Amino acid sequence: MAGGVTPYRAFEVTASRQFALVERERQEPAPGQVRIRVDACGVCHSDVLAVEGLRHDPSRPVVPGHEIVGTIEAVGDHVDATWSVGDRVGVGFLSGQDNVCPACRRGDFLQCTDQPWTGTHVDGGYAEVAYARATGLVRLPTDGAPTDLAPLLCAGLTVFNAVLSSRLRPGAVVAVQGIGGLGHLGIQYAKALGHPVVAIARGAAKATLAMELGADDYIDSAAEDPGEALRRLGGVDAVVATAASGASMSPLIAGLAPHGQLVVAGAAPDPIQVTTPDLIFGDRIVRGALTGTAAENEDNLRFTSRHGIRSYNEIVPLSQAPQAYERMLSGDARFRVVLDAHS
Repeated sequence: MAGGVTPYRAFEVTASRQFALVERERQEPAPGQVRIRVDACGVCHSDVLAVEGLRHDPSRPVVPGHEIVGTIEAVGDHVDATWSVGDRVGVGFLSGQDNVCPACRRGDFLQCTDQPWTGTHVDGGYAEVAYARATGLVRLPTDGAPTDLAPLLCAGLTVFNAVLSSRLRPGAVVAVQGIGGLGHLGIQYAKALGHPVVAIARGAAKATLAMELGADDYIDSAAEDPGEALRRLGGVDAVVATAASGASMSPLIAGLAPHGQLVVAGAAPDPIQVTTPDLIFGDRIVRGALTGTAAENEDNLRFTSRHGIRSYNEIVPLSQAPQAYERMLSGDARFRVVLDAHS
């Protein structure tokens, strides 16, 4: 086990958007945990849970951030021997299952009832150092810049699993709603998985970008009803909905082919509205998609490397983490914001 008391910088948040840059002392990792020297951390929309005070006790300081790339610098007791100091690792939204709860005993690690959310329940990656359960570690490839890999650990994995879990036949048509932090990756994943892709977004100006990302068709939802437009195309087998708006997702259900699925990957504050005939006549499904396990994340990274999938990122120094969060929240970033812990 490695020791050390070298201090590190971290951004804590309390209440709503009350950021504070603090200096902490390195601690020995708890049993089952490792200590990570952070290289980069993505700024994700789910960070609002911590930053906006949407957690059980917003008065307790927490470090946001759950797209962490770094290197193990200390290993706690009872950590599997496959993890060592110097290993390059990632940590996503789920910070490691407990392996003993009823869900884990049935192999459903994603739904572990004692799995902290990185950057919300436990400290995350808006810092130079982070701690994580070994069960939540993602082994990273030796190539790839940390700032390139970080967004793939949550945004990338979420849309990758959203398509994979739909269990579509080869050649099934997939629509991706929204060309933002999730959607620009979703188009690339769906295309690489062999599906014809329809991109849906507001404004004709995004059509060129959609085609560059791999879309075969584009629907301007500001100019026409996207459900009707999908029906004219013959209906789609799945829609991966990434825009944080239930109202914008609702019309898409009518554009699903029989047995089609609306897969909700973007968390929205307003409800999705659906008529019962749209579900019954066509046997359609509306379901959610929540990130994935550490092992699935390793599959995801191998897939992205093999197919040249990349996140379009804006890189911001760690010292400007509050500004980076505001940039992400504005919706103006193209398309992910990533903190560089070494600047």
